[in-house]
Amino acid sequence: MAPVRQRGAQGTSTADIEKKIKRGNALRQGSSWRASRGPVALLLLTLCVCGAAVWMYVTSLDSDITETLVSRSDLVSPQPRVYSVPCSEDYENYKRYPGCTPQKCGRAVTDGVVTREEAHVLRRLAERGLALAGSEGGASILDLHSGALSMGQQFVNIYRYFGDDVGDVFTKEDFQLYRDVRGRIQAIIAETFDLDPTSMYLTKPTFFSRINGTVAKTLHDEYWHPHIDKLTYGSFDYTSLLYLSDYGSEFTGGRFVFMDQNGNRTVEPRAGRVSFFSSGSENLHRVEKVTWGTRYAITVSFTCDPEHAIVDPALPAGN
Repeated sequence: MAPVRQRGAQGTSTADIEKKIKRGNALRQGSSWRASRGPVALLLLTLCVCGAAVWMYVTSLDSDITETLVSRSDLVSPQPRVYSVPCSEDYENYKRYPGCTPQKCGRAVTDGVVTREEAHVLRRLAERGLALAGSEGGASILDLHSGALSMGQQFVNIYRYFGDDVGDVFTKEDFQLYRDVRGRIQAIIAETFDLDPTSMYLTKPTFFSRINGTVAKTLHDEYWHPHIDKLTYGSFDYTSLLYLSDYGSEFTGGRFVFMDQNGNRTVEPRAGRVSFFSSGSENLHRVEKVTWGTRYAITVSFTCDPEHAIVDPALPAGN
């Protein structure tokens, strides 16, 4: 297992922040009699106290994170950073497929499969598609396979709803890049977990997501609940996330959190970064609420069961 970066001391509590603010107020009040002699010094002191309070509040938001597996500033390339975990018994409840059903389980991260430039192209694809509609809540999806697109509090089929106009939004080159990236992700998962890539199949849901801090309107918008992909979807055996935007500069919150019995471990998104893992309860996880900005990503999922396979997307005939 690769070394795990330990996060430092836990974030400051809200009570501590309030004490800091009260202390700053007391200092300002106690110094009022000297205002005529040092207004500039007092102003600087106020700014320092307020700045420290804001910083401590922000760091307290991630106080439930005990380890950062990969930070935004890390560059994991060319080899993935792999963290092994024991397989759960979830897979015993499903038909086993030699060469695919997990024999060793874990989670991994790589920045060496998709370039940042390719991630930006895919993000522009997502932005164009989601600009046609979008959820009223904080989470919108675009599924190029089924055509599902968030629209208000429901979904529409983008190919049927927009008809021939879809050809003005997407290009064949967009879809070719999407297919190429999917193939590379499948290959790195197979290599990491010692699988036969021909025994793995793309499965649904595989989709683009756009998440911001808008208040949720429906259950579809509540993306932050802990869950297990194998139990939620049934067909999932391996899950991957390709991030299309950067944590810390384009959005805050929105980190992926593995919820283990002895602590919570996070991966910080970076454009072009692929995080992947076996889909059983050995990898219970959630996504933090996005607190600022917009987070873009693609969920790409794989199954061992050919009956749950889906094909790569293609523009409708005539486009």
